[in-house]
Amino acid sequence: MGWGIAHVLSSTAKLPVILTDASTSQLDLGRKFLDVLLSKDVLKGKITEEEKTQVSHRITTHTDIGSLEDVDFVIEAVSENPDIKKDVFQNLDRITPSRAILATNTSSISITSLAAITSRPQHVVGMHFMNPVPVMKLVEIIPGLETSPDTLAKTIALAHKMGKKTTQSTDMPGFIANRLLMPYINEAIFVLQTGISTKEDIDLTMELGTRVPMGPLKLADFIGLDTCLAIMNVLYGELKESKYRPAPLLQRYVDAGRLGKKSGRGFYEYPDA
Repeated sequence: MGWGIAHVLSSTAKLPVILTDASTSQLDLGRKFLDVLLSKDVLKGKITEEEKTQVSHRITTHTDIGSLEDVDFVIEAVSENPDIKKDVFQNLDRITPSRAILATNTSSISITSLAAITSRPQHVVGMHFMNPVPVMKLVEIIPGLETSPDTLAKTIALAHKMGKKTTQSTDMPGFIANRLLMPYINEAIFVLQTGISTKEDIDLTMELGTRVPMGPLKLADFIGLDTCLAIMNVLYGELKESKYRPAPLLQRYVDAGRLGKKSGRGFYEYPDA
């Protein structure tokens, strides 16, 4: 998702972007994917070759997080794991200027808990993008307990500069989107697990019966089953309500490495992934 965020920051907001990742291969793959997307936009007449070059050149990549030593705004987009995010935030707090706003793209983890491990909780905020970022118009904005009004205003302004609509949620597990979406997906997995219906009929029922563009099991595959499980674990662990208990079948699929489209197999198979 990091490349999607960088793409929109560069192409729509026209801002210089530093993208960091520990993996050189991931940076190279992301750069190639961005080039493919921009080339398609040129072919469709959405942008010119010159604009394509400008968008690409505004994004620089580094494997060293120390490259962020003079930035004004950081959007963290690592995996949905509280320990990994806390480690990243501790490093960001140490490396970036004290003026810098530290935003997290978490879809469920407490903003306040991430802010508490920094020396600048007033500059920490949630900025939950929807995937794929260049296509989806929404960003959820989540202030933590100590987030300042100025930080909140600057974050909303940045999202709008990126061409996004914003909604605001209090700092509660799952916020708005995943507090509603993940239990729906989880219940669909229970329906499959208990043999009420097949995956195809579950998805088709919701697609044709409620006019959603994608059924819950197919959607789970596209989100990533490991991400779905991580969010359900946060909801269940924080709220202590049985309705948020992850479906055992979801856990088994993740344990088996069936993570969805990104691994080539989830509830469905993706031979070209």
